[in-house]
Amino acid sequence: MKNIFLLASLVIGLSFSTQAQNISKNALGLRLGDNDGFGGELSYQRKLSDNNRLELDLGWRNSNNVDAVKLVGLYQRVWNIDGGFNWYAGVGGGLGTWSYDYKGNDYYYDDSGSYALIAGDIGIEYNFDIPIQLSLDFRPEMYFNSDAFRENNFGPDIALGIRFRF
Repeated sequence: MKNIFLLASLVIGLSFSTQAQNISKNALGLRLGDNDGFGGELSYQRKLSDNNRLELDLGWRNSNNVDAVKLVGLYQRVWNIDGGFNWYAGVGGGLGTWSYDYKGNDYYYDDSGSYALIAGDIGIEYNFDIPIQLSLDFRPEMYFNSDAFRENNFGPDIALGIRFRF
């Protein structure tokens, strides 16, 4: 039991002893996934301190009679694994709006609404020697006031990101 406690303390201590990070002041690019049809998102990251940053993602959808837009903001903490290889975790929230228009032969149906969401985020990234960053992350989202647009209130989102660092 003492060995397990010692090992857990060591792992926790090492995870919180961060070195100076190679987080860029800014990064801009795309986050490509498929959370409820929001395939692509415009993604911006802003450094807050040596190991913290803010990420803003603007997603849009225009398919299958649905038009939607969502904006998600995440606060992330970044830990260096080795060189340009990092992992990160964070929390945040967002807002969105949607509109559904269907024109059938016999009837017309339209509806619209807005929603709020809370999200978590965990991922890995690699910062190349050139100013390019690749990332892979998992962002579960919980929706509120979603009405008919979402069949359930949970949306898992796995995405690949590519950003230009400056």
